[in-house]
Amino acid sequence: MSYVKVSQLAKSFGDVTVFQDINFEIEKGEFITLLGPSGCGKSTLLRCLAGLNQVDDGELWVDGENITDVSPQQREIGMVFQSYALFPNMTVEDNVAFGLKMKGMSKPEARSEAKKMIDLVELDGKEKFYPSELSGGQRQRVALARALVVKPRILLLDEPLSALDAKIRKSLRQQILNIQQELNLTTVFVTHDQEEAMLLSDRIFLMDQGSIVQQGKPEDIYTKPANEFVASFMGHYNLIEAETANQWFNLASQEKVAIRPESIYIREAGRQYGEHISIAKAGTVLSHQLLGNVIRYSVQVDEEELTVDLLNRSSERLMAKGSSIELMFNLNEIQPVSV
Repeated sequence: MSYVKVSQLAKSFGDVTVFQDINFEIEKGEFITLLGPSGCGKSTLLRCLAGLNQVDDGELWVDGENITDVSPQQREIGMVFQSYALFPNMTVEDNVAFGLKMKGMSKPEARSEAKKMIDLVELDGKEKFYPSELSGGQRQRVALARALVVKPRILLLDEPLSALDAKIRKSLRQQILNIQQELNLTTVFVTHDQEEAMLLSDRIFLMDQGSIVQQGKPEDIYTKPANEFVASFMGHYNLIEAETANQWFNLASQEKVAIRPESIYIREAGRQYGEHISIAKAGTVLSHQLLGNVIRYSVQVDEEELTVDLLNRSSERLMAKGSSIELMFNLNEIQPVSV
């Protein structure tokens, strides 16, 4: 049996069904991300794993134990919230040691274990600080240390980085990944940020309207979307109607096709293209966005408005609105998608 097994899980609040028939398995030491838009049920699912919400149906198993009706305190699961949830009248050291003291550990031993975790999250020297004296990123690291110090069987992270600025967010997510790998800790992370999910996860469970619509490795979710929702949620895919795609690419598709912006090229004079590249289609630049190392163009081709991503090699090659160009498509990257 897998380390974590979720079988036919269902949860409603009154007449509102949050999710139903949720099934998945997680191996020990895996980093799993629950990804999806707001309101899809991912945070409620996480709270059900923690025992903070009781499920209506189904079973939860961890390491061969059925924990469906086990209290949160007995599940040995750590959880880090978006809001930190620190005790404002306690120092960093006391916040981190709190769970150990509740378990009956002596004060000197709890202080020693708390110090190890404070060092692990790189907050040494801040032991006597209060939460109000820390930055947002530091407070979140205290919350992480407090969850880790009790040696949980599973670590649950509910959008812990969403309130932080971009620089701190990037630094802290790498620190979380480093700690998770060092401790070989089974982790379930909730986010609506596709980039975050792609960078952190061993596998992604992509949710929509209370269902897991696709699960797999990040590269598989990104390059092989299971349906139109996945394609539209991941990576700015272009969705092209079947009739148009059949005309452009000589296909016989009954469904829409999806193609990533980076799999469309602007034809360069004199360059040789392989057999996997389509014939050129005339287009007109509608607009562009400079995204650092990438330039994102909006291009009109026939009745379709397409997104095309190119590496920003030189500002001199930037194509202005109204420019006439020719687009070529990587035929190996065209994916049929169901509704």
